[in-house]
This record gives sequence, structure tokens and C-alpha cells, in this order.
Amino acid sequence: MSLTDLEREYLSTQRLGRLATVGPKGDPQNNPVGFAYNAETGTIDIGGWNLAESRKYRNLRHNDQVAFVVDDLVSVNPWRVRGIEIRGRAETAVAEDSRFSGDVIRVHPHTVFSWGIDPAADGMTKRTIE
Repeated sequence: MSLTDLEREYLSTQRLGRLATVGPKGDPQNNPVGFAYNAETGTIDIGGWNLAESRKYRNLRHNDQVAFVVDDLVSVNPWRVRGIEIRGRAETAVAEDSRFSGDVIRVHPHTVFSWGIDPAADGMTKRTIE
């Protein structure tokens, strides 16, 4: 399992994330995206309208390393944020039976940072997935 129960639960309550890719000339790109955790593959599946024609999809041809972030503001008084950053390798795929059908970007987590999700954790946690 690539994500903890608490991380998967948190992601299930969110609708949008941000996917950062790297263009062929090394230029970064960061876009809001719809996503779903794919329990069968242990990946984050990213879908969207006309995805295969998007710059982020094309960027993966040159560099498959990505960062995906989901975060939110729980309260402003006191200030409380929570979120997760997933770094890893991405591939293009075709999904038939997930939240998305058709072209998807599938993120295979390598390193996971989270904050404010696990009440037992103090601050940010980091772990590497083998």
C-alpha cells in the first residue's frame, strides 16, 4: 500500500489537486487537476477533459518525474492547514473502470510528505515508498 489509511481517507474528501510537471526545456508547469486514488494500482489517477492534448500530458514524454499536491485550510483561528505532497514517476494510461474513463496520468508514489492529516504526528512527516 503506497499511502496510509489516513492519507487515503483525506484524499477521498478532496476534489482538486495540483500536478507539477517539467517541460522539454526544463520549464515547470503546475495545474489544478481532478484526481482519484486507485486502490488497485496504488497510484493517483489524474483525468480531465481532452487530457491527451494537454501540456502536462505531453511533458511526460520528456520527463516522467512529477509532484502532486492536495491541501486545504481547516481553520484560520487557530491557523490549521493539512495536506499531502506525492512525488514520483508518472505514466500515461487508459482507464476503463476508475472514476475516469479514457486517458489518465497515473502517478506512482516514491516519496510522500504529509502534514495535519495524522493527529499523532507532530509537524510534517516524510516517507519513501519502495
